[in-house]
Amino acid sequence: MAENLKGCSVCCKSSWNQLQDLCRLAKLSCPALGISKRNLYDFEVEYLCDYKKIREQEYYLVKWRGYPDSESTWEPRQNLKCVRILKQFHKDLERELLRRHHRSKPPRHLDPSLANYLVQKAKQRRALRRWEQELNAKRSHLGRITVENEVDLDGPPRAFVYINEYRVGEGITLNQVAVGCECQDCLWAPAGGCCPGASLHKFAYNDQGQVRLRAGLPIYECNSRCRCGYDCPNRVVQKGIRYDLCIFRTDDGRGWGVRTLEKIRKNSFVMEYVGEIITSEEAERRGQIYDRQGATYLFDLDYVEDVYTVDAAYYGNISHFVNHSCDPNLQVYNVFIDNLDERLPRIAFFATRTIRAGEELTFDYNMQGVCVCGWRGGRGLGIGPGTHSDMGPEDPSPRSLKMLFFTPSPLWTPGPPPTLWGSLHSPLLDTTPRHSYQLSQAPGSTGGGWAVFG
Repeated sequence: MAENLKGCSVCCKSSWNQLQDLCRLAKLSCPALGISKRNLYDFEVEYLCDYKKIREQEYYLVKWRGYPDSESTWEPRQNLKCVRILKQFHKDLERELLRRHHRSKPPRHLDPSLANYLVQKAKQRRALRRWEQELNAKRSHLGRITVENEVDLDGPPRAFVYINEYRVGEGITLNQVAVGCECQDCLWAPAGGCCPGASLHKFAYNDQGQVRLRAGLPIYECNSRCRCGYDCPNRVVQKGIRYDLCIFRTDDGRGWGVRTLEKIRKNSFVMEYVGEIITSEEAERRGQIYDRQGATYLFDLDYVEDVYTVDAAYYGNISHFVNHSCDPNLQVYNVFIDNLDERLPRIAFFATRTIRAGEELTFDYNMQGVCVCGWRGGRGLGIGPGTHSDMGPEDPSPRSLKMLFFTPSPLWTPGPPPTLWGSLHSPLLDTTPRHSYQLSQAPGSTGGGWAVFG
């Protein structure tokens, strides 16, 4: 029996770090895990809980990884080699002291509420770091994802699954394309106009992969049946996100947002809007639920007719966190690759201008009647009946909405919510909104701020 088990291996449910901690707790050396007598008593700092200063000597209350809170100990600074954790602890401490007391110099002893805040902040950072690792493990694109929250103690979303492509809902079928192009060079010597020409459309990109079609015209990329290879200039959206992006907590009440960590050139592809494809009937049902929750991620695929919707509330990619602006730096394009059903386009965002590193990415949710993004030239509270979105009928960009906040005009005084004119809808089909919307006091807002929920 034992001979039959030779060469067998069993996957261990404990991580490498957990096994090392078990060895140290049991005071056992294990060369396979890198635990020897020399480092048997080297313990790792999980986070710092408190701080005090006695006779010019700094001490830190240390939570040791693998040990319960009751085993935390006070250690002098010279005993600690965790430079990154120390630097982050003091950065959080100084920021909170400035917020509370308008000074940054730490006292000799921290009050319990401040120490508790630092512990919660440390735990939050660990949770966000784990979420960041999960996102990067699931992404199939080149661009990395980082996560930051220097605003509050909110951690990762509780119900969000990262996906890289559409998730097809019940009763929906994505039919694969049957033919592809035979081009030797799709850009300079397209046979029959390449894939765009086969659908009586123009080639979308220049030799740098930048879109050269005006907004509203569809993009037809080469597909899996085409003769050309991966480096074909007509394969852009299908290669996925190539810029490093950051999901960050906004400091003006708009929740999470996305900013780029790299410079993005004008007309470059940035990301797709990905989620679960559902029918319009299912979108109506879910929309009523989202209305009560105060946020929605429904994006109508109304390029030719309003039959399907993308729901990115639970399944989505980084576009789930992109905020609205009336002066956006992203533009929506309908893209067709391996599925040519015009009712089911892929939704791609391209840069409307050069976007600097560190700048937030935004697109126009195509709202009608009221602007809540805070942009000075946006569709604001002073708008009257009959006002419409600035997206014209030639731009078939579907719309999406989540909870939005605005900063009131200096001419407006706090009081009952103002009248909300108009509605939020897709401008192509009719003027009937898909869901109802209300103007309510923004949670935690100051200065009489209001928010649109829908």
